[in-house]
Amino acid sequence: MLRNAVRAVGVAGLAVTPLLGGATGVSAAEGASPAPGGSPSPAVRLEYHVNQNLALEAGDDISFSLGGMPPGWDKVEVTSPALQEPITLTPLKKGSTQSVQVDAPGTDHRVRSGLRAGTYPVTATSHGRTIATAQLKVLAENTAQIYRFVIGPRNASPGSGTPASLRPGSDVRVVLTDLRAAPGENSLTITSPILKGPLTIKTDSPDNPGCKCDDPGTVYAGHGQLRGDVPNGRYTVTVVSHHGQQTTKQHVTIAGQPVADGGGPFWAVTGGSAAAALVLASGGAFAVRRRRSRKAAPSA
Repeated sequence: MLRNAVRAVGVAGLAVTPLLGGATGVSAAEGASPAPGGSPSPAVRLEYHVNQNLALEAGDDISFSLGGMPPGWDKVEVTSPALQEPITLTPLKKGSTQSVQVDAPGTDHRVRSGLRAGTYPVTATSHGRTIATAQLKVLAENTAQIYRFVIGPRNASPGSGTPASLRPGSDVRVVLTDLRAAPGENSLTITSPILKGPLTIKTDSPDNPGCKCDDPGTVYAGHGQLRGDVPNGRYTVTVVSHHGQQTTKQHVTIAGQPVADGGGPFWAVTGGSAAAALVLASGGAFAVRRRRSRKAAPSA
């Protein structure tokens, strides 16, 4: 069975590393034949694809595609120490410069499980000649990929349009979206010196804003109240996830006079470009490296 490797899946990265000149990611010449001596052909583009635009993680399925191949090519083998096994690419159709990935029964086209996080070389060869090289940036398995970590007024829609700062005593809503949430982890605990106490955020929470921007991630949400006696300044908000293996931090600025018993106006500055409910990695996901959890000291 053949799978079209140029289908509409998320392209995790343009994986082109010409060794014969030309700008990075762009070939220097068009229509070149496979170069002798093991050097890539500058015209050939090698890309890898990961489902749902996620960052590549050890154990993930992966596919490759080629563009700019010369007419008459027949087969390319893609190899890497990061791959479970070599991957074969053939022309999309007779005379095509693009490719399909050959997914025959019994093939195992994925990144090896148990790999350490790092960058791994990839080589595409045709009849013993190197036609393209690439680099795979691989994350460790079960790495959190936090799309956004938002702290803002409870009565406002969370996002980048929230106030530049919050007043002491404000009621707040916290929303965190993890594109690779740990299985069975349905609640997380938020800690910060600005909170009256630890704040629990949960899946299926009524505080979930229901934003399509969070698809296909797992959304944790909840609400709480800021302490009324917090001095103005910049503070750290911390969440530990993935069963204690991941730590993610956000920063919030406190400014203005305290709000009596929560409620009331929530912001001291409006129209600012910097948001207290900053959306982390807007437009894409970012990864938090595995490490032991530890308490985060507030930053003033």
